[in-house]
Amino acid sequence: MVGETTKPERTPLLPLRHEQGDFFVCDIFDAAPKGDMASMAHPIFTLSTKPDTKKRRYEAPDGESYVEIRPNMIGLATMHDRDVLIYCISQVMAALKDGKQVHRTLRFKAFDLLVATNRPTAGTGYTGLKAALERLQGTQIETNITTGGVEQIDGFSLIDRYRIVRETRDGRMLDLEVTLSDWTFNAIAGNDVLTLNRRYFQLRKPLERRLYELARKHCGTQPEWKCGLEKLKARSGSTSSEKEFRRLVRAICKADEEHDHMPDYAFRLMGDVLTVTPKRSFLDQYAPPPKQDSLSGAYIIPLSPETLERAREVAPTWDVSVLADEWRSYAARQKEPPKNPDRAFLGFCRSWFEKRGRNGY
Repeated sequence: MVGETTKPERTPLLPLRHEQGDFFVCDIFDAAPKGDMASMAHPIFTLSTKPDTKKRRYEAPDGESYVEIRPNMIGLATMHDRDVLIYCISQVMAALKDGKQVHRTLRFKAFDLLVATNRPTAGTGYTGLKAALERLQGTQIETNITTGGVEQIDGFSLIDRYRIVRETRDGRMLDLEVTLSDWTFNAIAGNDVLTLNRRYFQLRKPLERRLYELARKHCGTQPEWKCGLEKLKARSGSTSSEKEFRRLVRAICKADEEHDHMPDYAFRLMGDVLTVTPKRSFLDQYAPPPKQDSLSGAYIIPLSPETLERAREVAPTWDVSVLADEWRSYAARQKEPPKNPDRAFLGFCRSWFEKRGRNGY
């Protein structure tokens, strides 16, 4: 119908609330976000968006380690509360990398944390941050899981204390001090941390964030990781029924197939088994630098079969092997090897075909 309008399809991701121009105020953007592996492997944080006041206990399959989580009156720390710990861990790791002396107590601007973790910087952002700090301090952990080679069996909080150093008249906090628990600080000292994709902060659903964490911890750069739904439910900390949990996982997998919104990994549900595979863009970050041929100087850069097939569509009538040789010679003349070889090669093929047309070899 003429004049008819349709609503744009809603993306599964939260909007990117802050442009890169704001990031000069925040050190975290000079350091990749990082999470501690112990809480990534175990369901420390609740997936509920409502106050969760139930005590939890999780035991490892080997029966040797356990985690017991006890809430305070306002409930367990949530997956979104974890943003505070990620920010703090990232700050300390960046300081260590620069050779600076670090302490368990950090002082920073509340605004910087909100911007870095893609949270609103209006009044609701500060209110939510204060509630997160209260839940993080109030949630009690008892475990014998080691962090940084240290076994700690006594109970502790995720953060020992927090202090609002300055607060505006309308209630917005300006400066914050957060003292990390020994458990978290031991993980940092032992380098028991993993780098997270910044898009993690755009994931709307707590279960999406939890599935990404599990993939980052258990899959890493392996070709794939599989986990049955029963075990996945326990590892995620979900309290949903088995039927509802299956529905939730299936919905996330379907959204990822349609929007490719999950960071670093593709999630596919086959029956009662979730299969996780690293995305090429993620693997490229950890690929060794390409070697150069000693005679021609061209980079020896592997290209996937899918990319070569796509190149035949992009540059029909041209010999793909000739194009690959030309591209590798071109790449060798650049200052640095391409970060994404497959994408760079296809771009080269398009440009080549536009300039030379159909007069293929």
